[in-house]
Amino acid sequence: MSNLQHSPLFEAGSLGEIAIKNRIIMAPLTRTRCDAGHMPNALMAEYYAQRASAGLIIAEATMVTPQTSAFIHEPGIYNHAQQLAWQDVTEAVHAQNGKIVLQLWHGGRACHPALNQGLTPVSASAKAIENALAITPEGKQPFSKPRAMQQEDIDAVVEDFRAASQRAKAAGFDGIELHAANGYLIDQFLRDSCNQRDDAFGGSLANRCRLLRLILDAVIDIWGPGRVGIRLSPINQYNDMRDSDAEALIIYLADMLNQYPLAYVHIMRGDSMGAALIDVLSPARQHYHGAIISNMAYQAAEAAQHIQSKKADAIAFGTLFIANPDLVKRLQYGESLNDVDYSKLYSKGAAGYTDYPTLTTQQAAKT
Repeated sequence: MSNLQHSPLFEAGSLGEIAIKNRIIMAPLTRTRCDAGHMPNALMAEYYAQRASAGLIIAEATMVTPQTSAFIHEPGIYNHAQQLAWQDVTEAVHAQNGKIVLQLWHGGRACHPALNQGLTPVSASAKAIENALAITPEGKQPFSKPRAMQQEDIDAVVEDFRAASQRAKAAGFDGIELHAANGYLIDQFLRDSCNQRDDAFGGSLANRCRLLRLILDAVIDIWGPGRVGIRLSPINQYNDMRDSDAEALIIYLADMLNQYPLAYVHIMRGDSMGAALIDVLSPARQHYHGAIISNMAYQAAEAAQHIQSKKADAIAFGTLFIANPDLVKRLQYGESLNDVDYSKLYSKGAAGYTDYPTLTTQQAAKT
């Protein structure tokens, strides 16, 4: 790995009102280490503090309302106890001179009744995820058919995001990111393989983006300008998602999002399911006038080139941050990277979570 000490990756900058010390962003990574009740804990505070050298940490997908679990042990921020537990995390990160935002999330049809006291999930339409299985306490099971959301459901979800935003602010986060990607609730409205509605929330691009607009209005009302980001995945087929015209979707979203005082737009440029790629980053850059974070399958050299050429303002790394808490330093000085222990991605405890060595601990072990 080449030495990148003078790369634009290590220049300070800003994402809206959030000052960043470098352009290396920690992507949101679901790690299922929460305690019962979807409660963040001290182990999570240690994990995020270890990675505080990132320009910005985007904390993992976090439930805005009860009974919307898709991963068993993912975190929530829908009650006061969870808010206080997250405050311990933000304080740990800030003590290491880091910045951290919270990704707010509703799983929609990806939530399984077996994880949620038998509750039927909701979605844009009554269409189940196909060709995939949900992981439940009783083993892998087919996803269930969701209930199409009615106006009162939509109103309630908007208020859930508003309340979660307020709690995130009280917990000391530097901002929030709306999870509008990867086939979860907001994305289920955005893309036409899932959204088959014929009312004001379906059909045209304007209608499919209506829920997102309502949520943006609610959360920006809490946070003000420059503190709300959004993650999009217009070509990612995870959770049985597709769109008949992904390029048109990202162009419409980019133009629409110019109307909001966002911190950034976070774009997953690829497809985790391995399909042929469509370039969605270039039209997003052409149409969106604010800061863009690009994500998926970056190595250091390409990341630096995309910053240099202004294709993106920052690059989010996911897998590399799992195994390398000091990823920024390793990239900067061309040091070798730890390999990820994939068997521990979604397990419990410190193994494969907070026990990856840093350069300092590795050097100490050699002496």
